[in-house]
Amino acid sequence: MKFAVVVFPGSNCDVDMLHAITDELGEEAEYVWHDADSLEGYDGILLPGGFSYGDYLRTGAIARFSNVMKEVVKAAEAGKPVLGVCNGFQILLEAGLLPGAMRRNDNLKFICRPVQLKVENSNTMFSNAYNEQEVITVPIAHGEGNYYCDEETLARLQENKQIVFTYNGNNPNGSLDNIAGITNEKGNVLGMMPHPERAVDELLGGADGLKIFQSIVKQWREANVVNA
Repeated sequence: MKFAVVVFPGSNCDVDMLHAITDELGEEAEYVWHDADSLEGYDGILLPGGFSYGDYLRTGAIARFSNVMKEVVKAAEAGKPVLGVCNGFQILLEAGLLPGAMRRNDNLKFICRPVQLKVENSNTMFSNAYNEQEVITVPIAHGEGNYYCDEETLARLQENKQIVFTYNGNNPNGSLDNIAGITNEKGNVLGMMPHPERAVDELLGGADGLKIFQSIVKQWREANVVNA
């Protein structure tokens, strides 16, 4: 499986993302610059964390208009897995690929530490390697991770089981309903604030995030690889 790691001016987790795919997962990955006009040849799309375009206006607001985002939308519409982490999640929200918006953390401070997450739905292409209600540890690093949506949207997320990860116990940023990660209705686009690419090896403090990438590959192979 071949992944595109989309790089915007100000991205700073692209190297971590490439390491997770190539060194830990053992799959192919390449950096794709924000002005690319095609994502053909890639099976999965990854939007890493950072501060795209300096987070001017709003987080992800300018990156949403990058040339490559037209291709990200096409990939999502074609059913390819699209994962946005932290700033990548914020970009997916701004692009309308996921519902809702991000606000400043409740304490108005940047937070950087490991947190516990609960797997609310293990029946997605991003979470099938986990057990339902499994508690995992993944680091966060954000100043605007306070997820918000209106009541109607929240009810729809709950009904469709689009809430994949929630903060377990202590909610670090005030996010509505403890939401840490959601998918689109189709289930092939996931946005999450915690950084799974920083939790892929015990040498880094834990490997709980690796199963997200393993889940993507597992589902892709089941759908695309024919065993003789």
